[in-house]
Amino acid sequence: MIVLDTAAVVYAAIDTAKLSLRAEQAIIDADQIIVSSITIWEIGLKVKQGKLTLPFSVLELLDRLKQVDRVTIAPVEVNTWLKNVELAWEHKDPADRTIVATASLLGCPLVTPDQRVRSFYPSTIW
Repeated sequence: MIVLDTAAVVYAAIDTAKLSLRAEQAIIDADQIIVSSITIWEIGLKVKQGKLTLPFSVLELLDRLKQVDRVTIAPVEVNTWLKNVELAWEHKDPADRTIVATASLLGCPLVTPDQRVRSFYPSTIW
């Protein structure tokens, strides 16, 4: 099982060439891929703000993710919010904190190109 951060979801869905070889292999090999629901929120915000352009709508991206048997869209539960707040990390981005909290609670690797996340959460793949 692995968790994908927002960039990894976008790269995997749109342009796999942007994934590192290790990240791509981890996605191929994973028996289960977790995508936090906050990732969908973050993608939607970035599209709305003009910071991200998708070749399809955010709803279509969500539908595509749901069609992949190994992908689970994980809701952000109360225990995830509590873990988010407990993280001894100065990083203030709510999506990054929530995605790290999700991976931490599940005890699994997080696929991310984000150096700040990789320097904080020891079990990352990129």
